[in-house]
Amino acid sequence: MKQLRFDDSLRADISRNLARRGAAPLHGRGLKRAAVCVILTDGGEGGAALVLTLRAKHLSAHSGQFALPGGRVDAGESAADAALREAHEEIGLALAPDAILGWLDDYPTRSGYVITPIVVWAPNDAAMSANPAEVAEIYRVPLDELIRPGSPEFVAIAESDQPLIRYPLLGTLIHAPTAAVIYQFIEVGVHGHATRVAHLEQPVWAWR
Repeated sequence: MKQLRFDDSLRADISRNLARRGAAPLHGRGLKRAAVCVILTDGGEGGAALVLTLRAKHLSAHSGQFALPGGRVDAGESAADAALREAHEEIGLALAPDAILGWLDDYPTRSGYVITPIVVWAPNDAAMSANPAEVAEIYRVPLDELIRPGSPEFVAIAESDQPLIRYPLLGTLIHAPTAAVIYQFIEVGVHGHATRVAHLEQPVWAWR
């Protein structure tokens, strides 16, 4: 399998694929708004990687879970502005609006949020440092890890007619919504497929 290189060719391909597919927004469901950054960066030795964080254990919500940088959209703020702000607050990554490559579909969560994922490109010299108030660790997951056979996994659960999605990564299982966003990024942004993910299920323990 050819390694996905962190270069101008990959950036152009992802931008083109996202623009061609078009994101599917969700409106009128009474859900709170949130946004996340799908950050592409150099994973070392020229390979492309995606940034994941491990949330601090003292947080009141989703503590100790792996996540994409992101959070609630404030009043009067766009999803893009919120995603970039959260990336700066959580991992010290300052990105201008021209770093945005495109958008993925809104994903509705069982806890009452609709998440808008923003795909961004971090330059080679981009500095990242975990804000201990929110983040315990920053990980650069090679894109090659996300496209290997058997990843992600789709599992049937008794509580839903829809399949649960999860990624075996970093010594654990990463579930939706993070897993759903990553999967659509790989499917649409990298492979250019027409794949929707709003139906993919979260684990039952996240239904609150």
